[in-house]
Amino acid sequence: MEKLEKIEKLRERAQVSYEEAREACEWAEGDLLEALIYLEKQGKVQPPPGGGYHSSERRGDDEEQSQREKEADKAGSNSVKEALEKIWKFCAQMIKKGNNTSFEVLKNREHMASFPVTVLVLLLIFAPWVTLPLMIIGLFFGFHYQFVAMDD
Repeated sequence: MEKLEKIEKLRERAQVSYEEAREACEWAEGDLLEALIYLEKQGKVQPPPGGGYHSSERRGDDEEQSQREKEADKAGSNSVKEALEKIWKFCAQMIKKGNNTSFEVLKNREHMASFPVTVLVLLLIFAPWVTLPLMIIGLFFGFHYQFVAMDD
C-alpha cells in the first residue's frame, strides 16, 4: 500500500483529519496498527469495546532495543569465547610443561622411578588419599624426590 492510501485508510478508520492521520502514520513508520494505537493514546480515537491490549512502545524502538540486545549478546559471546580460548591455551601450555618435566624418585642417589609431572598432578587430584601418604612414607624410608626438566 502506498503512503497516501495508508493515510486515507487510517483517516477513514479513525475518523481524524488528514494531518492527524499523516502525523500518526509518520510516527508509526507506515504501520497502520501502531498509528491507530498512537491515536488512541492521544485520545483522538476511542479504543475498541472490551478494553484491549496495545504495545506501550513503538515498534521501531522495540527493533532498536532488540538489535542492541543482539549486539550485546554477540559481544558477550565473543568475550566468553576469547576467555575460553585463553584458558585453553594456558592449560595446553601447562600440560606441555608438565609432560616435559619429570618427577623422579631416588633412593641412595639411585634412580628408582620417573614419570611426567602431569601424571603426578592427576594422581594428586584424583587420588590424594593414596598419593600423599605414599610420598610421606617414602621420605621415612629414605626416598628423595626431584623435578627434572627435559630438553625440548
